[in-house]
Amino acid sequence: MAGSSGGAGDRAQEEGQDQDTVTGEITAWNFLSETQICVLSKENIEGVQKKLEEFLNFKQLKTSLKEAVILDYYLLGFWWAKEMNFNLTQLSGFMALLNFLLENLSNKHMTVEDNVKELGRTMVGIGEPHSGKSGDLDFFSVDQAKAVISYLKISLLQHYKLYEYLFHSPREELVIGDENVIELVKSADTSSPAPLEEGLSYNIYSSFIAMPPAAELETEEIDQEYYPEEPQPEEESLKVDPLTGFTTEDVKSVLGQITNEIIGSLQTEINEKLQMQEDAYTERIDKLTKT
Repeated sequence: MAGSSGGAGDRAQEEGQDQDTVTGEITAWNFLSETQICVLSKENIEGVQKKLEEFLNFKQLKTSLKEAVILDYYLLGFWWAKEMNFNLTQLSGFMALLNFLLENLSNKHMTVEDNVKELGRTMVGIGEPHSGKSGDLDFFSVDQAKAVISYLKISLLQHYKLYEYLFHSPREELVIGDENVIELVKSADTSSPAPLEEGLSYNIYSSFIAMPPAAELETEEIDQEYYPEEPQPEEESLKVDPLTGFTTEDVKSVLGQITNEIIGSLQTEINEKLQMQEDAYTERIDKLTKT
């Protein structure tokens, strides 16, 4: 019996040492100072976010998923505690508890079961001031402690696998941009460098982009100056009125002749068709009379 009593005493002593270790970690873990907690308590949610960025020294929120998730973790936790009307001491202790559990996950690689055990140890003795087992969070009431546990269930503990993936799974860095610099040799004859051979064919380049030599330009200017372009004979003939030299009577006479010729040919054609129809009817009549 004596040996059994001694073993129980040793276990009680070990549990007490473990409890002292946990509470010592919470106490020594000065995550945010009282001054910082006081500053945060006076800000709206946008101000709390900006202040936490400053206190946590986050500089890459737009490109770092880890920093964005951690900031969101502390921001939502602080705002929930503020809406619970926690005093400054309770706010400071709650933020230290959030940091304690997150450090267990990220640095100590604790499983969710082990981290829940650590949470239970920090809550020992709440509501029992004379039990001799009061932890470091005895400034919370029983109802507040239950609310803290419920919040942790729907925040960190419910999404524990996602937080583990965030901290312990390597991710490939995606290249979202690439910059290439190409140097072109400037031509001595032109004001701009020639394009790359891969960009344009030589025919297009020589026809529309390449500038002719200076000698050819001077020759074309001299030719235009001393030998201006003369109008072509065809262009002059197009400008002459075709009715020049004819009177009104001449035009009427020509039109009358053309009209008489057209009408005469039409009359002849009509007479021929009438004669053919008359012959056809005559033949039919003769056949009927003979029968």
